[in-house]
Amino acid sequence: MSLSVRPQRRVLVTKINRSQSFAGVNSSADRPFRNLSPFTPTVSRKTGSRVSRMFSMSHKSPPPKVPQPNRLDEVYEALKKGLTAYLEVHQLELEKLSTQIRESKRNSRLGFLYDLDKQVKSIERFLRRLEFHASKIDELYEAYCIQRRLRDGAHNMVKAYSTGSPGSREARESLAEASKGYKEYTENMCLLENELESQLGEFHVRMKGLAGFARLCAGDQYEIFMKYGRQRWKLRGRIEVNSKQVWDSEEMVFLPLVTEFLSIKVTELKSLANHVVVGNVSCETKDLFAALPQVVAVDINDLGTLKLSLEVTWNPFDKDDQPSAASTVNKASTVNKRFSTYNQSPPDTPSLREQAFYVSVHQAGLLRRGGQW
Repeated sequence: MSLSVRPQRRVLVTKINRSQSFAGVNSSADRPFRNLSPFTPTVSRKTGSRVSRMFSMSHKSPPPKVPQPNRLDEVYEALKKGLTAYLEVHQLELEKLSTQIRESKRNSRLGFLYDLDKQVKSIERFLRRLEFHASKIDELYEAYCIQRRLRDGAHNMVKAYSTGSPGSREARESLAEASKGYKEYTENMCLLENELESQLGEFHVRMKGLAGFARLCAGDQYEIFMKYGRQRWKLRGRIEVNSKQVWDSEEMVFLPLVTEFLSIKVTELKSLANHVVVGNVSCETKDLFAALPQVVAVDINDLGTLKLSLEVTWNPFDKDDQPSAASTVNKASTVNKRFSTYNQSPPDTPSLREQAFYVSVHQAGLLRRGGQW
């Protein structure tokens, strides 16, 4: 996976390629990037809650006052790639299930075929919703581009009328009209940008743990604070013996934002009033629009001796009742197991004695109800 970092806020970043890594550098100055390798430390939880929303504030942000067209273009391209990947994954799963249905019509039970058909219809409905969602995003982006061109034209008119001599009444009225149009198009761009931001789905972030390469010791306590716009996530953990880690929170749901970056601050708790900030990084999130879950690593300090491992799953919709690509893949593995089990023997057919018994039971039921055979 290739992700980019943001050394400084609102500064153009340099993209790098590395395997399954989530770039993180100190936000104070530019430093050379490093290639990271994936890792999965052992983590245990105190509480049984699935999703942590304790430290989440109101995520509904008001429309921005100044539009960010360049940033919106980048997010739109990443979003389209993610939706295309989602469609491809579910289309492949649909073809696989259809092939299983064709191959199992002769030597499988009716219940297994019904289960396969139900999954096929569910995936078809999900694909139709994905296509409608993608078309809605395209319409919003086209409307945004139209307002941007109108805003650029109004800006050129204001600039032209301002440089000239505004002596005549017609020139002053034209300048006021152009200024009014520029303000109106700017407000429309901000509203469309906010509407497109509400269609980005959600990020499910799961805590995997810290890796220190002799940096972590038994008994160390750390506090991790994540800030994403108005959304907050604060969790504490302790390093125990045998490299086990205990954290008070497991998972958090972040709504993607267009102009904001994910800020991560890690603090080591040494004593009651002695807290040492290990690192404070700011990370890019537009590369997290992917169909399958991603395990990413964040460089917390400058030397890269302390890393934070996170598992990020993107859901294109902001509701939990829609299946994801990972759940579809898990369902497919279950179907394959059942498919092999049912194909071990042909289906049983009732014998002549059993058929005669069913006929006699049916006749007795009709006679009790006063009917005739």
